[in-house]
Amino acid sequence: MEEMKGLTIRQPWATLIALGEKKLESRSRRTHHRGIIAIHAGKQIDKNAYERFAEVLKTYGIHSMNDLPVGVVVATAEIKRCHEIVEDYKEYALSNQDVVIDGREYQYGFYEKGRFGWELDNVYALPEPIPAKGQLGLWGWQIPEEIQAFISKSCS
Repeated sequence: MEEMKGLTIRQPWATLIALGEKKLESRSRRTHHRGIIAIHAGKQIDKNAYERFAEVLKTYGIHSMNDLPVGVVVATAEIKRCHEIVEDYKEYALSNQDVVIDGREYQYGFYEKGRFGWELDNVYALPEPIPAKGQLGLWGWQIPEEIQAFISKSCS
């Protein structure tokens, strides 16, 4: 069985990534990892975040917190770069690569000076969420055989 790194993210953030709405994952630590990871929706739902972004989620058919999958891998994504946040203002942040994080993307993260934005690209939502037990940080996920072909195709 093949393995890839996984990243556990609370809901609704994991779903926003799977939908292609959220392109950066804000973290307190940098990552040197580059490449494909599994996006795992943790078992906790941030209720305040759900309420803040309920209108966006409704456009994708998610009408309640009960519609958010938990304890499952919902997508794969590629970590392209890691941006250190060097300035944080009311409506945008600036990374050390002079990338401005603004608008809805700014609202989707916590971009305080000294934090990091993990840039995600090539996001592929899985056809069906796959149950998995997540962990803190990047962890090894054994890719189930029945979806290895899909994962291989989406990651190439």
